[in-house]
Amino acid sequence: MIKRVSMALLVLALSTSCVSKKVYNDLENKLANQKKENRKIADENEELLKAKNKLELDQASLQKEYDKLKAERDKLLADYTASSNNLKNLQSSYSALEKNSDDVLKTNLDKNRELLAKLEAKEKALAAEQERLNKLMADFQERSNRVAELEGMISSKEAAMKKLKETLSKALNAFEGKGLTVEQKNGKVYVSMENKLLFQTGSWAVGTEGKKAVTELGKVLAVNPDITILIEGHTDNDKFAGAVGQIENNWDLSTKRATAIVAILAENKAINKQSLTAAGRGEYSPLASNDTAEGKAKNRRIEIILTPKLDEISKMLNDL
Repeated sequence: MIKRVSMALLVLALSTSCVSKKVYNDLENKLANQKKENRKIADENEELLKAKNKLELDQASLQKEYDKLKAERDKLLADYTASSNNLKNLQSSYSALEKNSDDVLKTNLDKNRELLAKLEAKEKALAAEQERLNKLMADFQERSNRVAELEGMISSKEAAMKKLKETLSKALNAFEGKGLTVEQKNGKVYVSMENKLLFQTGSWAVGTEGKKAVTELGKVLAVNPDITILIEGHTDNDKFAGAVGQIENNWDLSTKRATAIVAILAENKAINKQSLTAAGRGEYSPLASNDTAEGKAKNRRIEIILTPKLDEISKMLNDL
């Protein structure tokens, strides 16, 4: 709902002969919010990796504790076996001593009772230790299962993004070499389109060839609903020289170009509009130096950043 209101405000503001300071400030605030959202996604990805590393450390610690307790259990069992053997010997002696005097018999009986009491105490200690070990093993197994499930989900997300990258590369193969590249990094897929493929200088109207590329991209995104789609507009650092009153500066131009791409993707009814976000970054995130014409050309681009939805993984981390 916020995105529709934002786009409506942007269109209303840009349709007038000039942009009021209030509207301009509102746009700046919305762009800042979009940057925060981008940082939040990156932070979540980093937190997931930290959580995974912590769980692996916890698993190693539990394994060490388990090995220690198992060794203690084995020692108690050995003591119990030795005591049991001693008891058998004493019982044999007891049978033999029954023929002896009452004093000798009483002494042996007292020793037997003492040994039996010690044996019972060791049996109770062994049972308690076994119960503790069983509980620790159950907790260890449950945590291991959760770690394995979490790792499986992360691997599944990574595999899905790899497959998405391969599918996009195949679908957009006709446009590679014309200013379009597809790459996967940091768990995300980046589709970069240079302005020469999409826009005329100073314009945010998408050309015929560019619209074909965006439409083909939309076909792939339509069958991959479990991703969020961020469209970022970028410019070089040359001052905007378009029609006065339509666009204030490069930041406005980059935002307008991003929303133009969103509009084309939104024409595909199968794409969830709630997954679409448009942002303009102006000249503030260059790929190359703006000191050369080649660098400026690389910086004038649209980047479509595809990120897997992490709701299930976040819920699992909260449940640990």
